[in-house]
Amino acid sequence: MAGNKRNDETMPPTLYACHECDLLNRIPPLAADQTARCTRCNAVLYRNPSECLERTLALALAALALYLVAVNFPFLSFGRGANVVQTSLLTGVADLYRQGLVLLAVVVLVTSVIAPAMVITCYLYLLVPVKHGRVPAHVRGAYRLLRAITPWNMIEVFLLGILVALVKLAGMAEVIPGIAVWSFAGLIVTLAWAAGTFEPEVYWHEVESCQ
Repeated sequence: MAGNKRNDETMPPTLYACHECDLLNRIPPLAADQTARCTRCNAVLYRNPSECLERTLALALAALALYLVAVNFPFLSFGRGANVVQTSLLTGVADLYRQGLVLLAVVVLVTSVIAPAMVITCYLYLLVPVKHGRVPAHVRGAYRLLRAITPWNMIEVFLLGILVALVKLAGMAEVIPGIAVWSFAGLIVTLAWAAGTFEPEVYWHEVESCQ
């Protein structure tokens, strides 16, 4: 597999501009788990963590499972006695729309449903073919899409709003968090972990080795 082969080889030397002081550095070949730093300000220029792409792919698959649970299972159950109402992420968006809060419904839909799905899809689209030694079609466009859509992934803000609603509703009715709440919390951690694990330079080296 190309990803395993990379860990046994050094990365090719290249020039890299420091994002802190703009000094142009020549990066020496890096073995696995080594880091290159700027010769002027000591800022991190480049890392070559072992199996970072494999870990990112595993996290993306875990995020996909958590996302499917978060979208399809109940978020909250609230009420008293026999009058218990269950709500999910998508029904919450639909309720906002029916109440005339169209803009808020669109914001919730984009930031909490569409953006996470696109981030997960981009990770899988970029990494699965490379894992099997193939270059994804339109790889540069998919990578640019990942970079563009990531700032719109604001599921932690949505989860904070759910927690505020839980506090306010607790005095009026019994509120039971559903499995989707815990899946959403796990999704936040998993996507953040995947973003921190993914190394673009390592990925593009893998793409070149697959060509």
